[in-house]
Amino acid sequence: MKLVSFNVNGIRAILKKGFEETFNSLNADIFFLEESKFTENGKDPFPFEKDGYHLYQRTSQVKKGYSGVACYSKLAPLSVHYGLKNQKYDEEGRVITLEFRDFYFVGAYVPNSGEELKRLSFRMQYEKDLVEYLTELDKKKPVIYTGDLNVAHNDIDLKNPSTNHHNAGFTDEERNAFSNLLSKGFVDTFRELHPNAVTYSWWSYRFHAREKNAGWRIDYFLVSKRLMDKVIDSKIHTEILGSDHCPVELDIDL
Repeated sequence: MKLVSFNVNGIRAILKKGFEETFNSLNADIFFLEESKFTENGKDPFPFEKDGYHLYQRTSQVKKGYSGVACYSKLAPLSVHYGLKNQKYDEEGRVITLEFRDFYFVGAYVPNSGEELKRLSFRMQYEKDLVEYLTELDKKKPVIYTGDLNVAHNDIDLKNPSTNHHNAGFTDEERNAFSNLLSKGFVDTFRELHPNAVTYSWWSYRFHAREKNAGWRIDYFLVSKRLMDKVIDSKIHTEILGSDHCPVELDIDL
């Protein structure tokens, strides 16, 4: 199976930048996208639907043009679940879970801690609830967890670790939460397979960051440890443009 995750930074915007061609060329079995920024009005359908795929999506109920996630799957899931347990972030449209026969697929757009870390406590509550949710699922069947997780785990995962320490996405609290998740039986597939690779998945639009490759690796595929022997490869498609992020891919024998 080929699984892809891509923070598109606005589905309408990226459709003007060749997204359909990207979608077709990647030909994923499951394609999860974050930050759709789609606002439901009861009249207009989701801007991108694709023959051959089941589409599941959630939008923000608290702010227009904000957050939002969507998942395209060639295979019909056994069940679909939206959100975690906390209405505060569930109504921001952040998490979709697809249950299949042999695994759970969980896609997420993790809350950013924000300027001056104004949402750090909100983010930490999300991390707590997320760990509980994923570990409960993992007791039933293995889990694949993906998305824009809004954290660079280690120094190798961003260009300028010293100057970004204590900034959103590289605080001790966020990094420790990620370590805690891994300690519960999950594996960062890209780092497991490519321990020394200096590869990023997000670049600021400012200061020509992408041209200088001054980026962060904040988009991930994590799997339950017992799935790791089925992982063929974990990739970061830095060559694909259209957003401030690039797609990440997991190839797995399922």
